[in-house]
Amino acid sequence: MKIYKNLYIAATSQHVGKTTCTLGLLSAFKNLGINVGYCKPVGQKFLDINNEKVDKDALLFSESLKFDLYPEIHSPVILGQGATTAFLDNPSKFNYNFKIDNASSVLTRKHELTIYEGTGHPGVGSVVNLSNADVASKLDANVIMVVEGGIGNTIDMLSMTTALFREKNVPILGVIINKVIKEKAEKVKYYCQKWLDEHQIPLLGILPYDPSLAYPTLRLIVDKIDGVVMYYQERLVRRVVGIIGSSIIDDPKLLSNSDLLLIVSMRRVDDAIKAIRKLSKQQKLVDSPLAGIIATADGNLNQKSLDYIHQYRIPFIRTRFDTYGTVIKINRIEVKINTSTPWKVDRAIQMISSNVDMQTIIEKSKLD
Repeated sequence: MKIYKNLYIAATSQHVGKTTCTLGLLSAFKNLGINVGYCKPVGQKFLDINNEKVDKDALLFSESLKFDLYPEIHSPVILGQGATTAFLDNPSKFNYNFKIDNASSVLTRKHELTIYEGTGHPGVGSVVNLSNADVASKLDANVIMVVEGGIGNTIDMLSMTTALFREKNVPILGVIINKVIKEKAEKVKYYCQKWLDEHQIPLLGILPYDPSLAYPTLRLIVDKIDGVVMYYQERLVRRVVGIIGSSIIDDPKLLSNSDLLLIVSMRRVDDAIKAIRKLSKQQKLVDSPLAGIIATADGNLNQKSLDYIHQYRIPFIRTRFDTYGTVIKINRIEVKINTSTPWKVDRAIQMISSNVDMQTIIEKSKLD
């Protein structure tokens, strides 16, 4: 029997931590013994699985939380390239509302509570009459709004984005403030709490900024730089916590970190590896500090460099971009939790359980 009202996790904009919060909340409910379901009612970025389109987040949740994935239930509407213009040309051809209603009906029968993950900022989907507020209203869900930490901009974004839900008479259960710098946490909490209290919106939690959630994997980097993997393709799941170039590898403090990415011209690869071997020996490192090597321009490796790469099974990648262009492309990467980042899944779950008021969420979600 359904005993909780559905939850809809929305965000003030992209890349503020909506998926992180949804994942953590789902896990927290499961750990409390509540039969909870998941759905991404409207998706944009998708994969083709068995000739069906599935939102990438739905696949992540299926693999992370170990449930069978049914696209028509867990990812009913995909707004891929060309979908909006096709809808505007002939809206009667599309049965988006039926698809969402069907998914909701199945999930309601199966679960005590279902958490629906929104898409982008609250207005995304408006062009096909499926804004986040439209969908939350259709699902009769309470909204938890996720916003990036700060004071002025945070309050401005909350004021603007919550207005769309109020217009649709969708209740805001509370707000989670994400990516808050530790030293500013008390100040952020004080002023945001003040504004939220004036608008009778509960502050459900403040999540600290965690740099580990911003670490990309080598696979993501390879995709962004059109890389060609020469050695150890299977190790592209490694995360990258820092980037180094051949001009700074003589710094003895450099190797205090592991999972470093060396970006260097082929003409200087051998010298760079030689310097890293020397520093590693001085600091008595057992393993290589390198997660991978990206080589630009033309040239060949000497045997000692090849031996080092094979000894530590370091992915070696070539790219058509120059060193500067490669660094720029990597710095522009938007990092999200995905199936290749299991450590981020674990961290997301831990952050929610440690920093979010689950008791308030449960109490406010109970049906009369």
